Amino acid sequence: MTNQQKDNLFVLVKSLSKSEKRQFKLYVGRLGGNTDSKFLALFNLLDKMNKYDEKVVLESGIVKKAQLSNLKAHLYKQILISLRLNPLHQNVRVQVREQLDFATILYHKGLYKQSLKILDKAKSMAIENEEKNIAYEIVELEKVIESQYITRSMSNRADELIEQAKSLSIQNTITSKLSNLSLQLYGLMLKTGYVKNDKEYKQITKYFYDRMPDFKHEDLGFREKLWLYKSYVWYSFLVQDFLSGYKYASKWINMFYKTEGMISLNPVFFLKGNHYLLESLFYLKYHSKFKKTLEKLENIIYSSNLLPNEDNVSVLSFMYVYNNKLNLHFLEGSFKEGLPLVDEILKGIKLYNDRIDEHHIMVFYYKIACMYFGAGDCKKCIEYLDKIIENKSLQMREDLMGFSRILSLVAHYEIGLDYHLEVQLKSTYKFLLKMNDLY
Repeated sequence: MTNQQKDNLFVLVKSLSKSEKRQFKLYVGRLGGNTDSKFLALFNLLDKMNKYDEKVVLESGIVKKAQLSNLKAHLYKQILISLRLNPLHQNVRVQVREQLDFATILYHKGLYKQSLKILDKAKSMAIENEEKNIAYEIVELEKVIESQYITRSMSNRADELIEQAKSLSIQNTITSKLSNLSLQLYGLMLKTGYVKNDKEYKQITKYFYDRMPDFKHEDLGFREKLWLYKSYVWYSFLVQDFLSGYKYASKWINMFYKTEGMISLNPVFFLKGNHYLLESLFYLKYHSKFKKTLEKLENIIYSSNLLPNEDNVSVLSFMYVYNNKLNLHFLEGSFKEGLPLVDEILKGIKLYNDRIDEHHIMVFYYKIACMYFGAGDCKKCIEYLDKIIENKSLQMREDLMGFSRILSLVAHYEIGLDYHLEVQLKSTYKFLLKMNDLY
């Protein structure tokens, strides 16, 4: 039996909205021969299941075991094609990619002028919307066509394409190096958390500046600045320079507010930037600014049309809004008033179970435990800390696990559950020693 969490097809089917399911069936039925197809029957069966059970699929008689893998792969592909045709998923990035595909087909048919015409429009759209990787692909195809078919459309056409390719290549290289650096810093944060001593501070600082690419700030576009600010935010967090984190998170978000069209094109970066801005304000204990920023973010999420209606946006909105609602109560010391959030958070975790990684769920559990501890309910605090401490399948931040163990010790002591305290103390001591946190 395949686990529900690990069966990609089942998770994809269950992620579809009612309108997406309806469109898929319309898409399948566009040709009469597909209405009774095996993959549609499999789709209907999976849609009715609460959890994936291969035995039930085979007993249905839809498909034999030897053919199941191929049928599932075919169904998976057909669902993705249907989703791509859905207007809700038609953003600029998809549209430019589609135009590039069309131009490639025309090129292979020898219709060079038609291909170049589509490529020129697609390139303008890509550059205008900061899609420079796709723009570079378009220029490269233009170069191929121009080298085979002399259009004479422009005397300096070759020089123009060479210059465009060179410029885009430089910008894409800078973006790649900055995105690599940002990802490496994020990995360090997940593994070890914030720096704990001067030695680690010097190591991280050297690591950061050794990998920072050379560039002229005036040559950077929206996308390059986005990755630059993101890298500085992660570095600032790692070394616990939250004022610097606030500075670069503010630059990050202000770019979006100056160019609101980028919010719908890059909603994930917009939401993440707001989250890091709020996190900086939280650690700076800037209560009034924190509250105002959170209210502004909630208004954009729930009362504006700036963000696209996408599952990914819904998940991140839930995570960032509720994480920061908890933080607001921590800033205000209103622990009992924050307890009603717990049920809302647990419902959200259940709703988005297939889309939230385990690390972020553990962060929620830790904050919930802190809320209960602050409200004086140490038993509930211990209940949520145990979910973290007993999680053996997760390589989470060492500092999160360490703090969970320490808070658990304090909570046990507070309510008199100290008969195993010596064992817990030794266990926690060994863990902190292992993570080199006793300084």
